[in-house]
Amino acid sequence: MLDLKYVVDNQEAIAKDIKKRNKEYKLGNLKAIIGFYPKWKKTKQDLDDLRNKRNIISENINRLKKEGKDIKNLVAEIKELPERIKVLELEEVDLITKLHENLKAIPNILHSSVKKGKDATENVVVKRWGKIPKQKFKLLTHVELIEKNNWGDFEASARVAGRGFYYLKGDLSILNQALIRFTIDFMLKKKYIYIETPLMICRDVLDAAMNTEEFDKSIYALKDENLNMIGTSEHSLLGMHKGEVISEKDLPKKYFSYSMCFRREIGSHGINEKGLWRTHQFNKVEQFIFCKPEDSYKYYAELLKNTEEIFKKLNIPHRILEMCSGDTADWKAKTCDIEAYRPTLKQYGELGSLTNCTDYQARDLNIRCINKKGEKRVLHTLNNTALATSRAMVAILENYQQKDGTVKVPKVLIPYMHGKKFIGK
Repeated sequence: MLDLKYVVDNQEAIAKDIKKRNKEYKLGNLKAIIGFYPKWKKTKQDLDDLRNKRNIISENINRLKKEGKDIKNLVAEIKELPERIKVLELEEVDLITKLHENLKAIPNILHSSVKKGKDATENVVVKRWGKIPKQKFKLLTHVELIEKNNWGDFEASARVAGRGFYYLKGDLSILNQALIRFTIDFMLKKKYIYIETPLMICRDVLDAAMNTEEFDKSIYALKDENLNMIGTSEHSLLGMHKGEVISEKDLPKKYFSYSMCFRREIGSHGINEKGLWRTHQFNKVEQFIFCKPEDSYKYYAELLKNTEEIFKKLNIPHRILEMCSGDTADWKAKTCDIEAYRPTLKQYGELGSLTNCTDYQARDLNIRCINKKGEKRVLHTLNNTALATSRAMVAILENYQQKDGTVKVPKVLIPYMHGKKFIGK
């Protein structure tokens, strides 16, 4: 979340940003904060004054006792203070709770470069790469290819776990592993540190990572336990430095992680078709950076470049789509998607998403950095998908499809496929 004092001191700027996001209903949360803040400040001051008064009276009672003087009036006065303090403490807790609830609803500050727009229809294509394939035969969908070559089983997985899951078999399951190993090797060459994270995390980490609306739509929660399945290793990487103060000389911390990911996908998208494009469970390699605030947009560009290089090496036609204000989630200051061209649909589809969260996530988890002078501040966090294998496989199956129903293996993956140049023969 944002810093409370910053919100109070910059009401006009916050209101303008909320309007830019087309979320005027959140102006009510801002108004509530402005109303509760002075009440909390006064209650806190009154409470501090009473506690100070209690300390002074206690000191005077001890002094007068030693001097053999009368302490009756002071004893009577101090006896009534605990009840007054208790009342104020309850008031303070109530006000802090209300401030926190409303502050949590205030979105991050958008970067000045984010275009104002109403929704996803106004996102902007900023870059394209690759030659669109022009096959002279009728393309099979990735589902048709998989079923024709017995590379997977969607009906069996539906019987076992319901829609949104899959069995991979033979060459396609090896291709899945090839993509993971290729991406891990790529990120290691970039000098990022490989991390394997927990697949379950506590609610407070997820609350810092996303807003409640998205939580309910996408996260699997374990009943009667404070544990949740990760929707991405970004979340568990974020929580790794919870409560820590990191020396600025040790920043940036550049991590990447491979993990299974689990998403409910409730809402407008849903799991409405069989296949690999939108699923409840998938494999993903994620990039994550903790850095000094002044460096975060430098690393935003670096993270994007990494993913672009991966798909250039795979020779998948793709584009970069910058999100407008109306399609930027609350915890994001700036975000863009990398999208692959899908010949069967003659359109682009999202492969992954890059985000600069600035200090929005780190503040909730109290992750700070400290400089040589001993000055502490909240650091910035960024994340980007390096590669999600299920969607990458769809892009490969569609773009590398051959007339005879086989699929050519991208050149960089051949060593990871035991020298196999085609699958399906």
